[in-house]
Amino acid sequence: MLGSDLSNRYTSPDQFYMGTKYVDEIQAKTEDLAKKLFRCEYADVTPLSGHVADIIALSVLAQHGDKIMMVGKSNGGYPGISSEAYPKIYGLEVIEFPFNKRKFNIDSPKAATAIEQERPKIVIFGASFILFPHPLLELSDICHRIGAHVVYDGSHVLGLIAGEQFQDPLREGADLLIGSTHKSFPGPQGGVLLTSKYQDNLRGKVNPAIVDNAHWNRIAALYVALAEMKKFGTRYARQIIRNSQALAKALDENGVRLVGKELGFTKSHQIIVDESDSEQARRLARRLEEANIIVDTGIRIGTSEETRLGMREPEMQRIAELISRVWIANEDPKRVRKDVSRLRREFRTIRFC
Repeated sequence: MLGSDLSNRYTSPDQFYMGTKYVDEIQAKTEDLAKKLFRCEYADVTPLSGHVADIIALSVLAQHGDKIMMVGKSNGGYPGISSEAYPKIYGLEVIEFPFNKRKFNIDSPKAATAIEQERPKIVIFGASFILFPHPLLELSDICHRIGAHVVYDGSHVLGLIAGEQFQDPLREGADLLIGSTHKSFPGPQGGVLLTSKYQDNLRGKVNPAIVDNAHWNRIAALYVALAEMKKFGTRYARQIIRNSQALAKALDENGVRLVGKELGFTKSHQIIVDESDSEQARRLARRLEEANIIVDTGIRIGTSEETRLGMREPEMQRIAELISRVWIANEDPKRVRKDVSRLRREFRTIRFC
């Protein structure tokens, strides 16, 4: 779908263009399927990325001078909505959640006090580095009591949310769920807005102010991914988490220090290495890259793609051993690369589709 003739097609909600009825139907069907999967009354699949969905949420729900509260960038929050990024352009004041480094999560009691004192217009849960569900259920009532909008940025965990294996933001108090469609959610690069509350606020304010050409080949491809998640999402998300926990345990046993050990390492698709020296982290990430093992310089290790290729717990043990040979044993990455390629060649078929 992504490479189809739809990549050359165009439409507009005001019906300015003729000959677009099938493109319009594709968008309508995709949004209907998104509503069914995420159990909400309104879906907008036109944002080109999760970041664009963030921009829409902030632009529609806040005004210049308002405060927003989010997980700080230094605690794994999304840099695109930090104080140096879009909020600065739009004139919003950013307040950071109190954060418990040991639990790698929002500090719920301190956050409740901060929300009462700061009275932000928007409170944003979710982060780029996210191991465990956020305390949305515990804090959403106090947010609503002070009149704040509650937004859950599920960009990284949207596939786990769709598979009902992480948390359920729209039932736990979020007014708006936004996210990327290409991370743990195995679709094309893009974004989505999901709500049962703000449809009147959002409808008509997205196009043409923030999104014009929404790339309807991407939307058609997203329909396919939504259909796959509707049928296989629970099994897919459950296996991702099993793989994450198995990989984390094996890495720990091989001497790799990880965040969140006392809490079972992770309940998401991510594993985070406990490395505070950013230069050392970069060196390790580069050495792993030489071995054809791709992580970021965070260092986050993800299991979504391996799971999509059909890998399970035994393969996580093998991956942990390969990582440890580079990381702990200081083996030449070029030697390890041969074994990495051998493992990868065993898994050529996409699963859960």
